[in-house]
Amino acid sequence: MKHLVWYAAFFALLFAGDRFGGWLLQRQAEQSQFRYARMYRDDAEADILLVGNSRGLTFYQPYIEEKTGQTTFNLSYNGLPMDAAKVLVQDYLDRYPAPKVMLVDITTCDRVNDELLAGFTTYMNRSKHLDTLIHSKLPKVWWGSKVSALFRYNNEIFQRGLTYRDKTDEDWLLDRVISPNLVARVEQDSYLLKVHPYLVLQLKEMVASAQAKGVQVQLLISPYFPTFDGNVTNLDNLKTAVEQATGLPVRDYRQALSDPTDFGDFMHPNKKGSMAYIDLMRRDKVLP
Repeated sequence: MKHLVWYAAFFALLFAGDRFGGWLLQRQAEQSQFRYARMYRDDAEADILLVGNSRGLTFYQPYIEEKTGQTTFNLSYNGLPMDAAKVLVQDYLDRYPAPKVMLVDITTCDRVNDELLAGFTTYMNRSKHLDTLIHSKLPKVWWGSKVSALFRYNNEIFQRGLTYRDKTDEDWLLDRVISPNLVARVEQDSYLLKVHPYLVLQLKEMVASAQAKGVQVQLLISPYFPTFDGNVTNLDNLKTAVEQATGLPVRDYRQALSDPTDFGDFMHPNKKGSMAYIDLMRRDKVLP
């Protein structure tokens, strides 16, 4: 009997410590200047909503705001898959007045990324949509987050939130010029872009949700390093699939920037290139 009392006390202490530790980490997550923390604490109302994977970080917010006089909010994240992007957009539209414009880089349909999706357990208690998606795709992760409060914060998303605990993430993009050694390899490098019908369907549903709120949706392919776009397999197939699914044209800027110094690597314009890209979108009335 004595042993049972000790075991009960031990597990009670373990449970209390887990819940208290989870509460402390949640406080850190919620107070961050990181984009998702801001969204879920109702501090993200904007005129222009930006959506993408790492290429969506090319939507350089300070420059867009300077040139348009309108506010922005960026839901993009490295490797963000479209199913997670759709949920984040749904949460945004549920919480805020509809933005005037939403820019979406369609390469977010490139690949499923359940490893990254698992990191959104950090905000799962703030989002029914996230809870449902994680439960359906990653039931073990979902149950783990229910059993242990600390488990929700053992991920990259939470760590990124700590990085931006006391600073803005609105200038989170490459600020370097591609190296000559990398440029010399442009003919040898390639990228297999996958076309996932499941993710294209998520994009279709996300677009429909935004349009139902009166949002003007602009679908885009952001610039690639000069000549590298030809090394990206299936890019045209993805463009066609997205246009057929959504009924919207895809604004194709893959070859829009010809100056190598506009890039940080083959896939991502740097700050200079991002500003040139934004100027082109304003010229074409994609942005006001």
